[in-house]
Amino acid sequence: MKKSQDKINSKMSDAADISKPWDKDNQAWWDWYVGLADNEGKKDSIITADPLPSFAIPSDDEAVSELSKTYHLENEQIDFFRKNGFIKLKKVFSPGVVLKLRAELISLLKKEFNVDPDKEAHDRFLSLEMIWPKNKLLRAYVLSPRLGQISADLLGVQAVRLYHDNVLAKQAGCGRTPWHFDDHHFPLDTNDVVTAWVPAQPTPIEMGPLSFAYPLDVHNLVNAVTFEKTGTGYDKGVSEVFKQNGVSVNETPFELGEVSFHHNLNFHTASSNRTNRSRIALANTYYRDGARVIKSPTMVSGDWQKFMPNIKPGEVAASPLNPICWPTDDK
Repeated sequence: MKKSQDKINSKMSDAADISKPWDKDNQAWWDWYVGLADNEGKKDSIITADPLPSFAIPSDDEAVSELSKTYHLENEQIDFFRKNGFIKLKKVFSPGVVLKLRAELISLLKKEFNVDPDKEAHDRFLSLEMIWPKNKLLRAYVLSPRLGQISADLLGVQAVRLYHDNVLAKQAGCGRTPWHFDDHHFPLDTNDVVTAWVPAQPTPIEMGPLSFAYPLDVHNLVNAVTFEKTGTGYDKGVSEVFKQNGVSVNETPFELGEVSFHHNLNFHTASSNRTNRSRIALANTYYRDGARVIKSPTMVSGDWQKFMPNIKPGEVAASPLNPICWPTDDK
């Protein structure tokens, strides 16, 4: 009896053991991670998305100029973020600048995956990362002083560095993103970390926009839910705890030019994409200058050494691929 029980405990322990480093690429990480989402139940039929709006597309120089300008935050908005761990800000970018971004991201995804994200449904979550070092236009979006300034102001820090960029395409028919918080993903010794999520199209509920649980401290409610590297138990467990405690969830559409910012302790999810258009977003993560890499990164941190080359656990997280995005030299 004891041997049998020990065997069960061993299997449970192995399922929850995430201590080993990730040994595959970033796309493989996303294929694994979205597989942890609970997608049981009736599969919704695909609906036709509204046509993309028509706006004049700015030149590269015009886009760079807009991306370099600061964005005024009200004290009430900063207070909201610090209490709730997220905020959605309208008109962070003009419609033309967003559609220019979308065209570039579509081109990159076509080249990498040999599919047209807007014409072929493969039910898959596609990801590209670390695009900015080799793409001049994406560099302007990722290192945008506007996004850097907003991130620093929300966190209340003097300077922020880039952790990495992430091009995220939830294709038509792709299921839910599991409940999670990003503290698991970023091997940094600080909670002064924020991700700017920039949808590259209007994003209605049917397309699966990010949804945020709030206030920020609800993450304490799920400390006892064990993260597992297989199955959907963690996603279901978090969802059940939130339901039992009446946790509020913000699930609202994104207008063109609207950008969300979420703290690394904010729990968030996203529903399935029930439209025939890919939900494409650029997600840039910024963190307080001076932070260090934790001593024991896990598999949930993915290919973190690609984002911080030659930086070892315990060292200051400041590789050449982690530039300061705010303040700028010309501030």
